[in-house]
Amino acid sequence: MSLHAVSFQQISRILDLTDALGINREWVEIPLSPESPGIVRKLPNGKLEIIVDADQPFDTWLGTLEQQIRRVQAA
Repeated sequence: MSLHAVSFQQISRILDLTDALGINREWVEIPLSPESPGIVRKLPNGKLEIIVDADQPFDTWLGTLEQQIRRVQAA
C-alpha cells in the first residue's frame, strides 16, 4: 500500500531523528507528498530535503534515514 501523504506524526518522528543528529529543524525540509523512491539531498540553499518513500513501509524507511542523512552530509 502506497503512502499518499506524510502525517504530522511521521514528520515528528523524522524531526526527532534529525534532532538527535544535531541538525537544526530550520535546516530541514520535509515535503508532505512522498515519492518513489524517497530521497535525502542537500538543496542549493544548504538545507536538507527529506522526501519520504511512498512505497516502503514508513518504519522500514525511517530505519534507513540516519544512514542516508550521514551519506549526504559526507558528500
